[in-house]
Amino acid sequence: MPIMASILEMENMMYLKGLLVLGMVLTIFFARVMGAGADEEPGMSVEASYRQESVELMIIRELSRADDRDMKLQALENIGRVLEKGSKEEPIRAALEYMAFEGILNKTRENGRLVNNYPDVRVKVAYYLGKLGTAEAKAMLLKMLAVDYESMVLTGVIKSLTTLEDIDEETINAITRVVRRFDIRGPDSLLALAALEAYHQFFMHHDGIRDLATVQMIRRISEGPYRLAVRERAKAIIAQLSTYTKEGQ
Repeated sequence: MPIMASILEMENMMYLKGLLVLGMVLTIFFARVMGAGADEEPGMSVEASYRQESVELMIIRELSRADDRDMKLQALENIGRVLEKGSKEEPIRAALEYMAFEGILNKTRENGRLVNNYPDVRVKVAYYLGKLGTAEAKAMLLKMLAVDYESMVLTGVIKSLTTLEDIDEETINAITRVVRRFDIRGPDSLLALAALEAYHQFFMHHDGIRDLATVQMIRRISEGPYRLAVRERAKAIIAQLSTYTKEGQ
């Protein structure tokens, strides 16, 4: 009997979850239909446009806070569309912040097991934070760099930080700390390559790299247990640094 009760309870939960998913999908569908109709209307008023965007932002907020991973991915897809329109409204930032630290700082457990850890979601969050490109987005990326532990997420964070125009010494130092941590416990070639591209961009825009720890990290990558292409990239950057130093003397 306890087993049958457990099975029935699981079926009920799946049924309720299915209804929730269906409801959200229908909401998104009708919102898109309304949006498409509004776009086709040449005389669409500012008020109507504002209402449409408000509906989109509301859907993003609700989807981002759902427990279901697929709903979060749908929220990110919606965020991408809104960002393409040039919107940088506060609800977008809030939704990205919520998903950026879910499973890391905001943890949900069932029977002692972490159930809201979605690294693939956080990778996409990092990508859209780079697209958002605001000072708040940069601060969130730096926080993700400090608290996340998944190499795939950290690689995405570094790539997004590299797209920002104001990549600075604070950012480079934070990247170096992450790469050094992985270099000690388990070198990751993709992470190292992303860091090298960030170093190169900083080098080109700031007339060199003066932080000794970063220079040592580049040399370590050039000699360490990384893929050949990554080691060669590190050696090329070292050669550029050496040439720049000689020319500057």
